[in-house]
Amino acid sequence: MNILFIGDIFASPGRRITGEVLPGIVATEKIDLVIANAENSAGGFGITPNVAEELFSMGIEVLTTGNHIWDKREIYDYFQREPRLLRPANYPSGAPGAGVYVGKARNGVSYAVINLQGRVHMPATDCPFTKADEILASLPAGVKVRFVDFHAEVTSEKCAMGLYLDGRISALIGTHTHIPTADGRILPRGAAYQTDSGMTGPYLSVIGVEPQAVIHRFLTAMPVKFETASEWVELHGVIVGVDEASGRATSIKAVAETL
Repeated sequence: MNILFIGDIFASPGRRITGEVLPGIVATEKIDLVIANAENSAGGFGITPNVAEELFSMGIEVLTTGNHIWDKREIYDYFQREPRLLRPANYPSGAPGAGVYVGKARNGVSYAVINLQGRVHMPATDCPFTKADEILASLPAGVKVRFVDFHAEVTSEKCAMGLYLDGRISALIGTHTHIPTADGRILPRGAAYQTDSGMTGPYLSVIGVEPQAVIHRFLTAMPVKFETASEWVELHGVIVGVDEASGRATSIKAVAETL
């Protein structure tokens, strides 16, 4: 089966290009499951129920997130009625929502999507490594296809997690830094891996934000208001091929589309 993962969808430019190019990718690549990170999809910070519904209506089956998931308070209650929207699983148990979703893909194959968040230079959370162990041990034996979005700052933590979970998952794709990395590969025990999938949004920017404001902040160390950039809009992500019987990845390739 073929899984499409769309990197961090940033504000309205990211949503717009996703809606325009996703049907073509699904048809051309024979995609069975679409997952997207959407923690920046509402104005660049967080997600709202209306934005989540918009993204689901495009054909995305599962939405993952990260540290900006709490930026819009109206999303808190939405978790109770939409299990396909995930927050990182290693937030403490009292936080709204869940970090794993089990469903059936378009081809009828069962799958699990797991959302984890790193701890290096990130908000305080529980250990993502032990949380991953806990989740994987709880999954039904028949769920062989297991996809992980690891939302983390540093490459070393992402690389370590990929190798730690290799042999127990189908893929681990990193998010958060908004810059696509060129290290997509299949690890020795069958997990597809890429350090960061990149951003789906405006690339004439500083990770999605109008550059002049960010440059001013670097020059002066003064607070500034961030505005969403609008030019060079691109969709970035990966397509992972997975053997349905074993859950091992058979291929991984980058996806890049422009408006």
